[in-house]
Amino acid sequence: MPRIVRGALVQATWTGDKESMIQKHEQRAHEAKAQGAGLLLFQELFYGPYFCQVQDPQYYAYTELIPDGPTTKRMQDLAKQTGMVLVVPMYEEDSQASGVYYNTAAVIDADGRYLGKYRKTHIPHVKGFWEKFYFRPGNLGYPVFETAVGKVGVYICYDRHFPEGARALGLNGAEIVLIPSATSRGLSEYLWRIEQPSHAVANGYYVGTINRVGIEPIGDDDFYGQSYFCDPRGQIVGGVASPFEEELVVRDLDLDLVTEVRQTWQFYRDRRPEAYADLVRP
Repeated sequence: MPRIVRGALVQATWTGDKESMIQKHEQRAHEAKAQGAGLLLFQELFYGPYFCQVQDPQYYAYTELIPDGPTTKRMQDLAKQTGMVLVVPMYEEDSQASGVYYNTAAVIDADGRYLGKYRKTHIPHVKGFWEKFYFRPGNLGYPVFETAVGKVGVYICYDRHFPEGARALGLNGAEIVLIPSATSRGLSEYLWRIEQPSHAVANGYYVGTINRVGIEPIGDDDFYGQSYFCDPRGQIVGGVASPFEEELVVRDLDLDLVTEVRQTWQFYRDRRPEAYADLVRP
């Protein structure tokens, strides 16, 4: 039997408040389920605006504990209702250290079980992306989660510029890597369809990636959407989402292709880790 997973991505605009943003994503989840999806990714910091365009402590109020906060519990209920694996990016407060926050994605299995989380590893700090004001770099490594649909890893936004973590996810067994983002028009737009298919090719896995869409009132950045899935050959699956409008992207992913590609392009077999010591020098 072919291993076909129907994956979904929610490309959304900011509603203006947290509760209506959560409700919008809950509605999209039910729409994805109605289309037969078994795996769903929300966008980076899904229930808020992309506040990193400015440096303002008022946005610390968006933090929650993961998994003990209310939104994680709500998403566990949503996973149970829909029978889908959910990957839910949120603004996390460290339960062990007051005032320490992370850009995090919770992974919830199709039966509602919380499986764990990934914390964004690479944190930018340039105009329009003042993320070190809000986030400490992640410290949980590159976990891969055994879910009802397969082995799923997460990388977040700026992480995608760094091939090392993408390779680590592959070495840890990922079949699908999900990359939620908030990226505005400018220098990185032309990279959007280059880097993530490159990770897919180099590692023989599927990539599903979201970018926000629209202009948010905090700044004047225009998020360019264009969310998509690509396969282990780096080919876009079923087209790219709109650069301007909200969209629910639903695509079929043939996980048998992961094995086929890895047995054709023997990149893992032919690695030479003993020759790469210089890559980890500061």
